[in-house]
Formats: sequence, structure tokens, C-alpha cells
Amino acid sequence: MAIFIKTSTPNKLLTDIKSQIKNGQIDSWSVDKDGDFTHNVTQWRYKAWLRPHVEEGRLVMGILCRTDKNISVSEYAIYHGRFVEMILSHFDNWCSDIITTAMPTKYDTISNSK
Repeated sequence: MAIFIKTSTPNKLLTDIKSQIKNGQIDSWSVDKDGDFTHNVTQWRYKAWLRPHVEEGRLVMGILCRTDKNISVSEYAIYHGRFVEMILSHFDNWCSDIITTAMPTKYDTISNSK
């Protein structure tokens, strides 16, 4: 359930995403004090978070569930789809590929069980 964004400048892409959110160019997402993204639409706000992982040649966004509830299929589908939509709308020429996984990866926390 991760998003893999292939880019030659993953740090710069992440910095610019945060900058455009901060200056209001992107208003459908917010960033918390930990640097995680949540969908800034009332229906979906704080249902989950996307945590960035900067790696060589890519920016990876792993999904995090709430501490009191496991993530639902519709929640991770919305978060992944809307984040990819935002990347394509604002940063399409920054990346060559965007891949999303259907099953959890090492980047994801989908269950609050210990």
C-alpha cells in the first residue's frame, strides 16, 4: 500500500510539496509536526497519514493508520488515489513513474494491534 514516486530529486520534491501546502497552492493536504501528510478534506482528515521516505531515485509514501483503529480499504484507496492525483496535478514533470501497491509493504502500518 505504498506509493513509489520515481524522481531524480526526491528531497527537493518533498520540500516543494511541503512548500506548496504551506503557501496554499495545495489545500487538499496538510503536513503535521512529524512531517506526515493527511488528506485535508473534512470527510477524510485524520483517517490516516502518509509518511515520506526519501531514498535514492525515489520518494516513497507509506500509509499509517490511526492509533485507535485499523485502516479500511476505502481509506487507503482514497489516500493513495488523491495523493497520486495531487502529484500528477502539481509535479508531473518531476517524476517519471508513480507506482502504488495493493498490499502492505515495509513502509506501511495498517493495523493498530501490537
